[in-house]
Amino acid sequence: MVLTYSAFDSGSLWLQPEQTWERVRDDVMALPSFNPNHRSLQRRLVGSATVVEPDGSGRILLPPSLRQVAGLEKRVVMLGMGNRFEIWNENTLNAKRAEEESSLDEQTSAEMSRLVL
Repeated sequence: MVLTYSAFDSGSLWLQPEQTWERVRDDVMALPSFNPNHRSLQRRLVGSATVVEPDGSGRILLPPSLRQVAGLEKRVVMLGMGNRFEIWNENTLNAKRAEEESSLDEQTSAEMSRLVL
């Protein structure tokens, strides 16, 4: 498994299988590095990537540098997001959810409005 910062949300980490990570890494590194936004994404994702292995009890040790940047403390939430997990500080995630719910109508894209959920 590979642990890295979220590409989109500060206060969140991504945990994904190595095979999935390799595709993401290759796509990110294929972006032209002369663009400052590309370099920032490359540093954020690839520069912080750490291979982690579960221990005998299935737990993973989160490196202190990643924990600190994501603000992870005692209570964390792990969300299954298809091909990866997101790891959040519980309070940060609750605040993010409240913010998203209060502006959901404004954020609905054309693609989202076509979904039948």
